[in-house]
Order: sequence, then structure tokens, then C-alpha cells
Amino acid sequence: MSTRERQISTTVLVIGTGGSGLRAAIEVAERGVDVLAVGKRPRNDAHTSLAAGGINAALGTMDTDDTWQQHAADTIKESYLLANPHTVEVVTQGAERGIRDLERWGMDFAREDDGRISQRFFGAHTFRRTAFAGDYTGLEIQRTLVRRAEQLDVPILDGIYITRILVKDNVVFGAYGFDQNDGTRYLIHADAVILAAGGHTRIWRRTSSRRDENTGDSFRLAVDAGARLRDPELVQFHPSGIIEPENAAGTLISEAARGEGGVLRNALGERFMSKYDPERMELSTRDRVALAAYTEIKEGRGTENGGVWLDVSHLPRETIMSRLPRVYQTMMELQMLDITTDPIEIAPTAHYSMGGVWVRPEDHGTDVDGLYAIGEASSGLHGANRLGGNSLIELLVYGRIVGQAAIAHASSLDAQRRSPEAVARARAEIDDLLASDGRENVRALQRAIRNTMTEHAGVVRSAEGLRAGLADIDLIEGRMEDIGIHPDIAGFQDLAHAFDLKGSAVAARATLEAALERRETRGAHNRSDFPDADPTLQVNLVWSPMSGVTREEIPPVPEEIHALMREVSSEGKLVE
Repeated sequence: MSTRERQISTTVLVIGTGGSGLRAAIEVAERGVDVLAVGKRPRNDAHTSLAAGGINAALGTMDTDDTWQQHAADTIKESYLLANPHTVEVVTQGAERGIRDLERWGMDFAREDDGRISQRFFGAHTFRRTAFAGDYTGLEIQRTLVRRAEQLDVPILDGIYITRILVKDNVVFGAYGFDQNDGTRYLIHADAVILAAGGHTRIWRRTSSRRDENTGDSFRLAVDAGARLRDPELVQFHPSGIIEPENAAGTLISEAARGEGGVLRNALGERFMSKYDPERMELSTRDRVALAAYTEIKEGRGTENGGVWLDVSHLPRETIMSRLPRVYQTMMELQMLDITTDPIEIAPTAHYSMGGVWVRPEDHGTDVDGLYAIGEASSGLHGANRLGGNSLIELLVYGRIVGQAAIAHASSLDAQRRSPEAVARARAEIDDLLASDGRENVRALQRAIRNTMTEHAGVVRSAEGLRAGLADIDLIEGRMEDIGIHPDIAGFQDLAHAFDLKGSAVAARATLEAALERRETRGAHNRSDFPDADPTLQVNLVWSPMSGVTREEIPPVPEEIHALMREVSSEGKLVE
């Protein structure tokens, strides 16, 4: 068993090498300051690479009347008034700069014949403002950022699992972790730490996240350091994730399939969206389509596997092959299913954490001095329903801002105060797990959490179900005291899974407790026992293990933005 430990010092440490983490690291490096980025996944395989649809900015290349104010109005309206207006202003005002940065670093956007960046409609946008690169926008962004980071010689460590953010007197001084391959420990001293380790959608049984990502790492790391979480109950469920095979359950079928004319039917062959949104049908918003599919399944009109049918087989084969090539390829690879002749079995799947670590709008700083959070790890922009295309622009805007804020914090320190006790606790946490030889299997407990969250905190929730879920989590946390960890010749993945489990348990408890407090139906949060929105709950819910759930008032929407908020037609647009 390896007990080798490397010690590294840097000015800014970035935890997570997806789009948000790399953008922050690039900003720090471009300003000539030392930075180190670490990620538990390979940098080229970060979750950002899965984002398909596009990235928003009011460039006005297609619709000259578009403005950042209208983008802000659309974002706040779609958030069901839970987005922080200041956060929204920062993102929408900085969006064009984010796109220009990517252009400067060589990203290949789709363009019109005259060279303009092409932009298309996404649901709930007033104008065409979603730039894209085929149906692999996130992958192209990730490649562009990796390439730029390499040009700047940003040191990036793949396969490093951060287990603890190190804090003394509420000021961050680094982080601790280990190499998942050989177990080497890493003690990293840093003047500022940027947390960019994703969300918590992997704690549901069906999810668009892949195995061992978005397991709640950011939530646990932040909370253990002394930070809080905001709106963890607000989770976006994508309407169309596949059901089989089990190891790919939740893999997304692009909403372009519905945008191109795909229809939804239940097991009786009924086109059920006519009951839920007869005007927009399959082009309704993401939260409504997910709720409709969930209701059909729950009321017994679903398939034997607990799904509904998405059918594009009536479309011309040429349309499918030219407009939905990735959907066709995915289903052939995973199920040997030819979507030109057969329907796809789908069900709602956990897709995006709209809540996350509590941060300040201006610089995404947390309650802990020198600790910042960005991307899906953070909160404030999306409220109760995310506007399609906003997540990718958020990471570019705040990646730049947080990189600058981290430098400013580091420059303000007259000394870096460290805590041998904090380091000893981080070492002991790993030692204790490696010494454990209990009866409980980590993977089995992870499945138990996923089953609990799917059953009691899925698309529709109730007080009875949420309390049952909390009782389950109590039992699971008790069983976690008796887990067995068994590193082997293949590496220390078992240890990583144990920390994933810790993160999932924190995220599950926070989600359940906040969902119980939000006694209303608003956006993606559906309470069967409180079917209407409650004006008194037009607030953010902030959670910590010490104080539980508290309410936080949302600043008023500026008049210039409020005046532009209105219902937006979905006719002729792709859904979110």
C-alpha cells in the first residue's frame, strides 16, 4: 500500500478540468500567475464534452434586435423568478466576450456564407442567439480550452482525486488528494482554490452523467470546508434518456429528435402530449415534457421497462441521417436499434444541477475566504429551470471573472497560514478508509442512494416521499460506517468510489431537506401535495449541515430587464 506523498505549491489551484476549470486556469496563466489544474477524469473526457446543443450570446448576427438585456429577461423568466438578477446580468453582459475568447483561441463555430457566426433558436429564447459547432459544441469548446491551456503550459494533473479542501481560520490554504492509479498522496498548498468539480445528477438512477462523475464531489468538498449550498433541490430532468442497456441508462436522445418532428406515445399508442400541452405538443418546454412522460409512466400507461416511446420513424430517412446522425449512431451502437424503422424507449433522466455551492454574484466567492466555485458546481443563474444553451456561456464568463478574483485574493495575503491539524485530518481520512475492512460494499450503497432519490425525489415529489427518502439516507449513512475498501493491482478506484459515496450522501440529504422545505410547484420542482407556486417561496433555499435550510431573499429585477420579460413562442424553434 503506497503512502508516498508529493507536496506541491502554487498560487491558484483549480479542482476540475472541464470547461469552467480550464477557463479559469487559462485566465490565471494569461496574467502570468502560477496555476495548477487537477481532475479525476482525463482532461479530454470531461463532462463538458457531452454538451451538444450550443452556447448563448446576444451577438445579433442573425437577429440584429437582440440585446444582452433581452437575453437576461429570457433567462430570469425561464428560471421562474429564482435566478439572481445580478448573476444573470454578469453572464449576459459578458457573453459576447466569452464567444470572442473562443474565436481568438481557434474554435470552429458554424458560420453563415458571409462568415458571420451562425445562431439558431432554442426554446424560450426571444431571438436566435445560440451559437454552435454541429451537434458537438461542448466537445469543441473543451478541445479549444485544452489546446489553449497547453499553449500556456498550464500544468494539468489527470486522475487526481481531491478529498479535502484545506482551511485554517476560514481561509483556504490548499487541498489534499491521491492518485487513483498508484495511491500517491498529494498535499497541494495554494493561496486560492477554485472548485469546478460539477454537480450531483449521478445520485439518481437514470442520469445523463456518466459513471463516477457528478456524484456530488463539489457539494461535499465545499460543505466540509465551511461553505453552504443553494437550491440543491432544483434539478433539471431531461425528458429523453434511454432505459437500456443498464450501464448506459440515461444516455440522452437529443431534443432535436422532437424538434425535427418526433412524436411521443405511451404504451397504448396514444400521443399523450395533447393532454399536457395541446398547443406546443412535443415542442413544449423541457420541464413540462418530462412531467408528462413521468405522469404517463406513473399512472400505468408506460412500457414494461417503465418508459414511453419516442418515434421518428415516420420522418424521411434522409432527414434522420442528415439531421439526427448522432441519435442514429448512438442507438445502433447501444441497442442495435434502427430509428428509421423503430421507436426509441425513453424516460425522464436527471440532467443538470441548477443549484450548487452558494456564491456571491460578483466574483463567485464562497463563505470561505479564497474559495470560489464555478460551472455546475455553483448556483445563481438558472433558478428553477435552465434556459437551453446558458450553461456553456456561464462557465466562460465566470471562468474569466473567478480567475481574476483568485489572483486578487492571493495578492492580498501578507502570509499563507497553514494548519498541520487540517493536513493531519485529511491524511487520517484516507488512512482510515484504507484500513477499513467492513461488510458493506461501496457500489451497493451508491445504488441504494440512487434508488432512494429516484423513488422519492424524482420528477414529482411529496412530503411523505421526501421524509421516507431522508429515513433511507439515515440508514445508508449508518451502513457507510462499515464499508470495506480494497485497492488492488488495477489501482485505487475503490477508494475514489468511497469518496464519491460520501459526496452523494451529502448531496442527497441536502436535496431532500430543501425539497421538503420548498412546499410548492415551480419549474422543474414538482410537489404533488403543493401543485401551485407559492409567492412567499420566490426565494432561494440555502442549506448547510449545521443550520439546515434557510431562506434567502432574491434581489429585485432591474426595470430595464423586467420590461422585456414576456411569454416566448416556441413555434419553429428547437426545444431547450
